[in-house]
Amino acid sequence: MKISELRELSVGELTKKASELRKELFTLRIQKSGQQVKNPLKQRELRRGIARVLTIVNEKAAKKPVPAKEGK
Repeated sequence: MKISELRELSVGELTKKASELRKELFTLRIQKSGQQVKNPLKQRELRRGIARVLTIVNEKAAKKPVPAKEGK
């Protein structure tokens, strides 16, 4: 998925996408331990995809205004 497509998604959809990518990465790691991986570079793509999604989630969280704390 492209970054521009990811930026259009909501935070809930992004977290769901991240969990899907993590599950896929897990199954790929299991396959790799059994030497059944057809495309070994897929693991790198999944890790980077997870990082992209989490980066956008953090960017959106940073844009939300944080309520100011009252002094003592």
